[in-house]
This record gives sequence, C-alpha cells and structure tokens, in this order.
Amino acid sequence: MQARSLAVLITLTAAGAAACSHDRPEPRTAATAQPAPVAETEPTNARVEAPPVRADVIQVGPNLREACPIQNVQQAPKFDFDKSNLTQSDRDVLAQVAACLTTGRLKGRAVKLVGRADPRGEAEYNMGLGEQRAMSAKSYLEQLGVAEGRLNHTSRGAMDAQGHDEETWQIDRRVDIDLAP
Repeated sequence: MQARSLAVLITLTAAGAAACSHDRPEPRTAATAQPAPVAETEPTNARVEAPPVRADVIQVGPNLREACPIQNVQQAPKFDFDKSNLTQSDRDVLAQVAACLTTGRLKGRAVKLVGRADPRGEAEYNMGLGEQRAMSAKSYLEQLGVAEGRLNHTSRGAMDAQGHDEETWQIDRRVDIDLAP
C-alpha cells in the first residue's frame, strides 16, 4: 500500500511540476543560446518603439583616454544580444588603442580587457560570453601588433550588470579596456 501511495504522489508531483513549468521561460544556457520564444498575444494599439541605435562596444577607460587621443568613443558601448563580434567602428577604436600601445605615448604598456554581459542567462554562460567578447578585442589588437603579453583579458560576465530593460542591458554588454595596473 505504501509503494502505491508513493507512486501516486510522485506521479502527481511530476504532473504538477510540468503544468507549472510551461509558463516559465527556459534559462539561457550554452546549449540553448537562442532567446526563448515570445508567446503570441492579441494585437494592441500600443506603440512599439524601435530598439536604440547600436553604439561602439569598446569602452575605453579614463586613464587610457587621458594618455591617448582616441576619437569616436561613445559612453554607451554595447554588443548585440548573445553576440561577440566586432563592428567596423569597434575596430576603428581598437586601431587607435593599438597605435598608442605600439608606436604612441603608451608604447610598451599593458592593458586589461574585461568582457561583460547583461544579467539574462546563467552565470556560467554569461562568463563564457564575456570571455568571448574580451577575446574578440584581444585578437584584433594582436593582429594590429600589440604583443600578446601586454594584453590581459578576463570576464566579469554579468557580475557588475546594472541593466533592467533592453536599453540598459545593452550598456552591460561590452568590453572595458584600460591600462593594466
């Protein structure tokens, strides 16, 4: 009798969990890198605003900006959701940094690259995504002649993320670059 009661309890618990879980979005993981599908809703008269225009994803720190005349650095750098590729404007900023580190005022100095992610997704996934973003910047700087030993890279994932909506999550998705201590 106890075995049958236990089997019924397990079946009811599993059925209840399945019924409750369909309303929750799947967490983003390395295996499920795509965002969860959005449920269809009835059309409304609400106005849908376009996402903000993408800015550079490289945020150059104040110490580096002070020492080198780097142009076109915007204050709200961002990667696209779930991406780690550099755009031409990102490459332009990194080229200026590379010139400063190879032939300019900071010749021979080391820099640190910190990859970051927005708070959506699992911590392990976000750490990996931050790492990919930092590596994209590092690889490009190496192509431009900056010695690998002068490029320290790490990921903070979403540890310092402060965003709460798409506009502010975009600010969280970046690579910070500044002089190494």
